[in-house]
Amino acid sequence: MTTPPFDDRPPESDVVTPYDERHFVTYLRLLDATADAADWQEVVRIVFGLDPEVNADRARLVHDTHLARAQWMTQMGFRDLLRASRN
Repeated sequence: MTTPPFDDRPPESDVVTPYDERHFVTYLRLLDATADAADWQEVVRIVFGLDPEVNADRARLVHDTHLARAQWMTQMGFRDLLRASRN
């Protein structure tokens, strides 16, 4: 499975963005890996194709910020999706 092109940090926004929409599957993969207690280094290799041994700081940033956005989607962002589906 390929990951769409990604930024080091997803956008910080109070609404679901086009970036979020492109990365729904990425977010789900991160949430699943977290639920399975997968090692973040393995996750960042598989999901983003980054080698944490080559650039640990960037790999950790990409993993942590995207995971945080995925968690935001489950807590708040889904409301935008529900509103959009009603319209």
